[in-house]
Amino acid sequence: MSAKQVHTQGQESIRLGISSCLLGQEVRFNGGHVRDDLLLTTIGQHVQWIPVCPEVEIGMGIPRENIRLVGQSDDPKLIAPKSGTDYTKTMKTWSQKRLKELDKHELHGYVFKKDSPSCGLFRTKVYKGDGPASRNGRGLFAAELVKRFPLLPVEEEGRLRDPKLRENFIGKVFAYHRFQGLISNRPKASDLVEFHSSHKFSIMAHDPKAQKSLGQLVSNSGRANIQDLISEYGALFMETLGKISTNRKHANVLQHIMGYLKKFLDSDDKLEMIEVIDQYRQELLPLIVPITLLRHHLNRHPVLEWVKQQTYLNPYPQELMLRNHV
Repeated sequence: MSAKQVHTQGQESIRLGISSCLLGQEVRFNGGHVRDDLLLTTIGQHVQWIPVCPEVEIGMGIPRENIRLVGQSDDPKLIAPKSGTDYTKTMKTWSQKRLKELDKHELHGYVFKKDSPSCGLFRTKVYKGDGPASRNGRGLFAAELVKRFPLLPVEEEGRLRDPKLRENFIGKVFAYHRFQGLISNRPKASDLVEFHSSHKFSIMAHDPKAQKSLGQLVSNSGRANIQDLISEYGALFMETLGKISTNRKHANVLQHIMGYLKKFLDSDDKLEMIEVIDQYRQELLPLIVPITLLRHHLNRHPVLEWVKQQTYLNPYPQELMLRNHV
């Protein structure tokens, strides 16, 4: 199967680039693969995968000699130490061409293979002289992709085993998908206002200060150039969602939502809601418990329909169960 073929599973509207070996394709240097079943079973039914293997696609073959990053961490070379072959120029030239192709797919995120000299995103080994390797590099293809698509949600498969990092990444992917939907339809100022309003609590869960800053940007939407404003908004919006939320921040959002329900709840319902939020804050319950209880009360009171429509309450398909961990 060609590394350029598209694997489709489930929801086609969400498109994620991925290192081919993580899908089980036998493209590793030794002819093997590192299929990530946790990743594929958690996310796979809801996305369309766009697989890429830089080393195979530049013609290195399977199997092939090892390569490594050598030199300065901020501008390393890609070297095969056994033969001495320098693949730096070849990889960078190919990357620019491949990224143009990926641009046509309109990706919503990318999952890289950790530690790879072409795909490693964080703490990739860089060798210098005869000393030990430093872990402060980035694979050449990963570096080029991040430069070309600075707002695109990106992550390594190893880090996605952490429930909070996995939930944060997937939340960003679906938010980016919604943002791309906004900008693809020649938005007016009112569209940006509506988008921001529906994401108010999602943003607050990551950074309350940024929520205010984004709100100030939107308040100028009628006076500013809409395209410039949306570009500025998008950069800060995606940067904010990249900040890992905490139980304390989530609890703050839950209390804000509960505030809209107070006049509709009796004393027992209020007490129960307060206790559940506090138990979540103490990491005794998963986030899905207070969210479900809030949804229950919101469904009973149609006057609060705008609160019910907040993306915070339904940021991605519930089947992903990303909020079910303590």
